[in-house]
Amino acid sequence: MDAIDFDRTWRSQLQPDLVRYLSYAAIAGCIIFAVSILVADFVVPDHDWLADTISDLGAGRYEFIVDIGIYALAGSLLATALCAAHIHLGGPRWSIGLIGVGLMALIVFLIGARNEYGDNDDEGVVIHVYLVYALGLIMTLAPWFMSGGAYRVGRVYGHSLVAVSIIWTISAPFFFFLPTGIDGIYERYLGLIAFAFLGVLARMYLSLAQKIA
Repeated sequence: MDAIDFDRTWRSQLQPDLVRYLSYAAIAGCIIFAVSILVADFVVPDHDWLADTISDLGAGRYEFIVDIGIYALAGSLLATALCAAHIHLGGPRWSIGLIGVGLMALIVFLIGARNEYGDNDDEGVVIHVYLVYALGLIMTLAPWFMSGGAYRVGRVYGHSLVAVSIIWTISAPFFFFLPTGIDGIYERYLGLIAFAFLGVLARMYLSLAQKIA
């Protein structure tokens, strides 16, 4: 694909400050989520960070700590989707990818709002596991769909999104087959891959904000 040519007309329609603020919000959401998990690791009694998953941290007396992080991550995903819509990097693949990121924001929010966390809650319709499956599927596809547009900004961004998609696709299914003694730490590893996805997009848009300022 051809490199982006920021012509004068397009520049006048873009808001570099908005792009910058949304990018920082996306990064901040990831940081808040990571900090909330670390805090919960120390606060929740009898917690085993190797064996206990984030869902385990999100159930019980101190669930509000993880909830703060989950909502922050949902905000991070929403900020990323808004950024991707504001500076659309072209083609249906990019559109599908940014819609996927927006759906991920909704899914993460629902995981926090439903407050099921897979903790043997059987009141009403339990959708936690289905939300997790949907989240995993979108994380497989969205980086790949958006990689074509990212290549227009820089090869490193396109390569990074392809790598995220491949690593996630290979890594995520193993989570469901791991022994309970180590699935907690493995889930955190998967979280780092998701952070990498949002971090690449945020860094890319910060560079674009400088170009259109």
